Amino acid sequence: MPIKRVWAPRIDFSVLRRELDLPAEFPPDAMREAQQAAAGTALPLADRTDIPFVTVDPATSRDLDQAMELTRRTGGGYRVRYAIADVASYVRPGGALEAETWVRGQTIYFPDGKVPLHPPVLSEGVVSLLPDVDRAAVLWTIDLDADGELVGIALERARVRSRAKLDYVGLQGAVDAGAAPDPIALLPELGKLLARRAADRGAVNLPLPEQEVEPHGDGWQLVLRAPLAVEEHNAQISLLTGMAAARLMLDGEIGLLRTMPAARPEAVTKLRAAAASLDVSWPDQASVGAVVASVDPASPRGAAFLNQAAELLRGAGYTAFDKERPAETGHGGVGAPYAHVTAPLRRLADRYATEVCLALHEEREVPQWAREALPRLPKCMATTDRVASAADRGAVALAEAVLLAHRVGETFDAGVLDVDEIRPDPAPEQEPGASRGGKPGNRRPRGGKVAIDDPAVQARCLGELPLGDRIQVRLTQADPRTREVLFEQT
Repeated sequence: MPIKRVWAPRIDFSVLRRELDLPAEFPPDAMREAQQAAAGTALPLADRTDIPFVTVDPATSRDLDQAMELTRRTGGGYRVRYAIADVASYVRPGGALEAETWVRGQTIYFPDGKVPLHPPVLSEGVVSLLPDVDRAAVLWTIDLDADGELVGIALERARVRSRAKLDYVGLQGAVDAGAAPDPIALLPELGKLLARRAADRGAVNLPLPEQEVEPHGDGWQLVLRAPLAVEEHNAQISLLTGMAAARLMLDGEIGLLRTMPAARPEAVTKLRAAAASLDVSWPDQASVGAVVASVDPASPRGAAFLNQAAELLRGAGYTAFDKERPAETGHGGVGAPYAHVTAPLRRLADRYATEVCLALHEEREVPQWAREALPRLPKCMATTDRVASAADRGAVALAEAVLLAHRVGETFDAGVLDVDEIRPDPAPEQEPGASRGGKPGNRRPRGGKVAIDDPAVQARCLGELPLGDRIQVRLTQADPRTREVLFEQT
């Protein structure tokens, strides 16, 4: 549920679309292919419409990638049946639509709309796992023992039918009332079990609060929203499927992993200091994962700590391989090898990774169009990940600057999250500008990053900041044109 709502005047987010040079309409030939696919693609012969799948997504979503059913296995354990929208059946390899999806890479979200990866006739229409209609899906069946250990993986193309479109808030209310729908009544139990297993293998699960910008009347709300428990449980099912996919790929020696190095020790040291400034308890022997799990993401200081903890999870990327197992296979956040396969409507890589998994499971050759795409995907996804991050940061930064513009000069209590690294002064002949006749000594002023509680904003602050302390800061700049917010230590 939202915990902080702060109103800001109407904001024009189109400037961000222009800055990021995002595409507007789909090219006519790509749209024509999408419409033809929507009208003429045959559904798979394997009929699994008897399985009572349901989807769980934000209330306003129509691009529904996943549907699930959870049951107990005879003799103990769990069976997860996870249907993923079969995008590859609607996008012709080598066609204009496939080419356009490589330009876009993923769906980019803004407070006032989105730039979709696929035309809505597909992503919000015939490919989306909307309720009460037959849809093409790639169906994962994952068996777990009573301890949550993976003991079986199967997948197939199938025709499925969702029974209901559930949203997080409604489902959380049903769970709290003991009335969760039968197909996913086991979600809290299984989600908690999978989360415990993740903690045991050293995963760092970040229940990151979202600083969202929402329309409200004739303006916008900046909302700090903590994730609900069912969102975290739902994420565990997706992570489980991604780990199953990685296992298939590594055993088959071909695929596309989502990889990330383990957190650097110096980053953990900085995070421990930041915890002190935010009144977050960190016992001497406690792991990062244990501390993260103890924090309340619904509080401004807890939210600031979790956002700072995200700095530990840097360096994520995609690793493609074919006939040779990569040297690095792990994902520091997941604590295991992991792959993206569960969001093909919104993320390009998932379409190709899923096709690899289908071929490996069926013990046939990976289609050439998928195999040839693998080495090109890491660069494409890295580029579009940067664009998506810039869009998200830019939207929040713009809202924060508008929100604080009339408060320049005010003083706030703040926690010091990070400080600039101290570098030795350059020799005189190396001073910036010296070789070009410019003025020496034009270096960035010392400072760091601070977090204020109300509104819950993190921004740069100038001064000799004491890492881990609470200090008083003055807001000196909040410029909607540049989207910059700046504080100075008082």
